[in-house]
Amino acid sequence: MLTWEDLQPGQKFTTADYEMTAAEIVAFARQYDPQPFHTDPEAAKASLFGEHVASGWHTAAVTMRLMVQGEMQVEGGVIGHVIEELRFPRPVRPGDRLRVVQEVVAKSEMPGRPDHGRLTLRCRTFNQQGKLVQDMTSQLVIRRRRAVP
Repeated sequence: MLTWEDLQPGQKFTTADYEMTAAEIVAFARQYDPQPFHTDPEAAKASLFGEHVASGWHTAAVTMRLMVQGEMQVEGGVIGHVIEELRFPRPVRPGDRLRVVQEVVAKSEMPGRPDHGRLTLRCRTFNQQGKLVQDMTSQLVIRRRRAVP
């Protein structure tokens, strides 16, 4: 398990692939983002997208799952602190296979939390064609190996 001391700017970590199915897209959307272009493949044809697409929130949730299960295994879990930027440059479609590349951008001390540090992480989610479908920069709270006095 990695701690704050183990992570350095420039390090990159990857994840396995995850396939987005039409049934999963509909089920997620019915529960959390019930818009016709997510819940009804036929109605989606008349939308801005012209086809059935996943909710951006679904893409974000799958990204989180991939991060947690990926190469960057951090001590104490992936604890989000701040999302600095979250973009969805293109939609995710049924059958797309997503993977995430995480890059450590920066790290800093956390005043008042000597047992943890702050890590700025850029997570880019790609489809099977290598096209960017989500770009997120966030700050995580990462456990330190030893507390700073």
